Amino acid sequence: MSNFSHITPANFEAEALKLFHWQRKHNAVYGKFCQLLGRDSADIHRIDQIPFLPVELFKGHAVVCGNWTPEITFSSSTTTGGTPSLHHVQSTAHYQSVYVQGFERQYGAIEDWTVLALLPSYLERSGSSLVMMAEGMIERSRDVRSGFYLYNHAELLERLRELGDEKKPTLLLGVTFALLDFADFLGDQPLDFPELRVMETGGMKGRKKEMIRAEVHAYLRRAFPASAIDSEYGMTELMSQAYMQDSGVFVAPDWMRVYTRDIADPLSSPQQNGSRGALNVIDLANVDSCAFLALADQGQVFENGTFEVYGRLDHSEIRGCNLMISL
Repeated sequence: MSNFSHITPANFEAEALKLFHWQRKHNAVYGKFCQLLGRDSADIHRIDQIPFLPVELFKGHAVVCGNWTPEITFSSSTTTGGTPSLHHVQSTAHYQSVYVQGFERQYGAIEDWTVLALLPSYLERSGSSLVMMAEGMIERSRDVRSGFYLYNHAELLERLRELGDEKKPTLLLGVTFALLDFADFLGDQPLDFPELRVMETGGMKGRKKEMIRAEVHAYLRRAFPASAIDSEYGMTELMSQAYMQDSGVFVAPDWMRVYTRDIADPLSSPQQNGSRGALNVIDLANVDSCAFLALADQGQVFENGTFEVYGRLDHSEIRGCNLMISL
């Protein structure tokens, strides 16, 4: 099992540079990208010199270090006819170790929670990293009442009322549209459950009108007025997750950092100065793929490393470095 306890804010940059130099040599896709940019030498000594690979390359390339057979391949959800991102994972135990450590740093031991997962669209397809995480958390929970729910809202409500009567710490993890549907099901009878945390994972999947996160949280708060409304930020191409507690800002684990870049210049230096822009991420848990990714999201990153996400970039499919056409 992977352990990231040795990574701290003090040694993050040294660990990132060490992984960069290893990945540029052993990851053919990333190495070619660095070569095309003229940044494939040993002369790179600072994070702001590291190239960030456009995340779209996971759609058409095997972004892996070395030659091995994956234990699982995570795939992104797509609209009809779209090309999914594929993240080949060498070790499912590594992924489990990452999400367990990341969650427990902010929420305590998973064993102390009842975990209810409302992930209908994800359960209805294969290859979801979110489903694997929820499955692992449900299994790790000590409460036999932990489990998945699809569209059985009445059963979910009955279970939540039972847990609320016991004052049992409970996590309701759900894709955004499904949580909004459940909030509609509650109607004018909100659930009074202070020990409940409602965690939305993003995603309307074309089921509802797109809403900014503040609108989603306000909508959910009417249905769960006594509960914390949280968010999880993760994606197919990342091993790690960041969490927003009670509508605050996202906090990443020590082995993950988020930066902004100039939307008009994908090769601009990464920033953590409160400015808005497109997001770059360093995820040191991506040891077998690529740890340095230019994302298709935009947001704001503050000097203490916390961040907000405002949504997808316009025309995100075509942004990035034109040099990648030759890959």
